[in-house]
Amino acid sequence: MRTDQVTLPGGVAGTTRADLLAGIRSWVESAPVRNLVAHFGADWPDGDLTAVLAGLDVFSARRWDFRQDGNARTPGSRRSTRPPPGLVLRAAATLGLVRAVAPARSGYAHLLVLGGLAHACLRRTAYAAMLARTAAGVTGEVAVLGSFRPLSAAECRTLDAAGVSGCATEVDVLDAGVRLAFGVAEPDDERGEPAGHPHRSWSSRTYRPAGLPPVRVLAAPSSEPDRRRAHTADTQRFWAEHVRLRAGDEVLMVTAPIYVPFQHCDALRTLAVPYGCGIETVGVDPAARAAVDVPEPTLTPGRYLQEIRSALRSMRALHATLTAG
Repeated sequence: MRTDQVTLPGGVAGTTRADLLAGIRSWVESAPVRNLVAHFGADWPDGDLTAVLAGLDVFSARRWDFRQDGNARTPGSRRSTRPPPGLVLRAAATLGLVRAVAPARSGYAHLLVLGGLAHACLRRTAYAAMLARTAAGVTGEVAVLGSFRPLSAAECRTLDAAGVSGCATEVDVLDAGVRLAFGVAEPDDERGEPAGHPHRSWSSRTYRPAGLPPVRVLAAPSSEPDRRRAHTADTQRFWAEHVRLRAGDEVLMVTAPIYVPFQHCDALRTLAVPYGCGIETVGVDPAARAAVDVPEPTLTPGRYLQEIRSALRSMRALHATLTAG
C-alpha cells in the first residue's frame, strides 16, 4: 500500500466496533476529503461524527451527485459540472478508488465477486478465476453475486461485440463469465424459485471446476419486493445464510477499484458486523485480461466524486449500525 493512502476501516475478523468507528472517522476526516469539501466552497460540518456524516451527505448530494436517477448501474449518466481533474484524481487515488491492490493474505474462507454492468461481470469473474488459481487459496467457495436486473441495450451491444450470447440479465452475464473464466460447462447443482416476479425470484448454480473450489452463481430475492429489485446487500445476506458464514471466516471480495471504499463498508455492515467474519475488498487490476475482449470504461472526475459520495454514505450507514442501541 502507498504510504500516503488513506486506510479504510479495518475488515479483519475480530475487529472491534471501536476500531471500526475510529476507521470511519480517519477516512471521513482525512485531508483529501477535507480539501475537496473546501474546494467546492463548503464549510466543514460542525458537531460529532454523526453530524459530520449527515452534513457531508447533504453537501455531496448537492455538489457531487451527477446521476440522473440515483441508479448506480445506469450507464450514460449526466455530468452537469466540470470538477478540477487534478484535485479530484489525486484525492480519489489517495482514498483508494484508483489503483488495484493485491490481496493481503494467501488464503481465505470464501471469495466473493460482485456483479455490475456487463463488462464488469466479465472482468470480475475472470479476475476471480485468476486469484483462485494463483494468489488466494480458498477453502470454502467462490460466490458470484448478482440479480435479475435486465440488461440495457448498451450492455447487449457490448456482449454482442465480445461474442457472448444468450444473456438477458446481470446474473446471466455472471454465469457466462464463470463458464468462460473457470472452464466449466454445466452446473453440478442448480436450484431456485421463479416466483413469477423478478423481485421475488432467486437462483443458485454451483459449478465444480477441476482443482479449484466450487463456484456458486447466486441471484437473491429482494427484501422489499414491492418496491425494488434485490440489491447487493440482499444478495450478500442471502449468500451468507446459504453458505452458513461463520465468525472468524476471512472473506475476500472482488469489485472495481472505484467501488472499493463504498462496497467494502457495505460488506462490513451486512456481513462483518452481524456474522463476525472478516472482509477484505480488492479491485480488479485493469492490466488483467478478461476471458473475452470487453472495453474498459472511461472514468471522469465526476465519476470519482460520485463514488466518494457513495463511500461517505456507506460509512454513514455503517456508523449508524455500529452506534444503534
